[in-house]
Amino acid sequence: MTVHFIGAGPGAEDLITVRGLKLIQKCKTCLYAGSLVPEAIVSEAPEGALVMDTAPMHLDQIIDEIVKAHDRGEDVARVHSGDPSIYGAIGEQIRRLKTLGIPYDICPGVPAFAASAALVESELTLAGVSQTIILTRTSTRSSEMPEGEDLVTLGKSGATLAVHLSITNLANVVKDLTPLYGEDCPVVVVYRATWPDQAIIRGNLSDIRKKVKAAKLTRTALILVGRVFENEDFDDSHLYHIDHTHVLRP
Repeated sequence: MTVHFIGAGPGAEDLITVRGLKLIQKCKTCLYAGSLVPEAIVSEAPEGALVMDTAPMHLDQIIDEIVKAHDRGEDVARVHSGDPSIYGAIGEQIRRLKTLGIPYDICPGVPAFAASAALVESELTLAGVSQTIILTRTSTRSSEMPEGEDLVTLGKSGATLAVHLSITNLANVVKDLTPLYGEDCPVVVVYRATWPDQAIIRGNLSDIRKKVKAAKLTRTALILVGRVFENEDFDDSHLYHIDHTHVLRP
């Protein structure tokens, strides 16, 4: 018996990995985050499988269902949105499983920031503009940010930022980043990337709050900030340069 932590991808049912889908199709118990994982994905569980939405459940209840499946000798598909390594809350589940001696593994998925970059048709690392992506969030109702991980500190890098779980804190995001990136710095807010009701709002640090307020977005949106989103004025990478040699192109 194994608990499979599976990244279901950002929302579109065909963006789950082949491995993840095959795991769901063979597991007799399927526990999924119903607020973020489409039902079409978990409907692939085998006929007669126990399929439970964990959105209204707390950690003890989730672990209790896993223990029951363990006692039945059934593999568990523990399905999370995006990639489970990013804000997936799998750490505390794994800690419990280790204590209980229950085997587990992790199947990666397409993260929201990658899906969002695809939707806005942008590369997040452009030569001469940004070669670093920072995935972060701000403190709202969730856990406090560790010391040194505030936006003012991270923003000093000038890196491309993907700010999760912070759309209700957009005012502070703008306040902290404007002195560092400039009020004309491009911002893209992606709501429910790859879902049927997805929305993309483009602006800059000076006007994005007004645009988001007009769209009435209050949850499930990713904030992308950086100069990579503004124009075509960037250097070609060395990778395909005519003078660049490597083992496959001597």
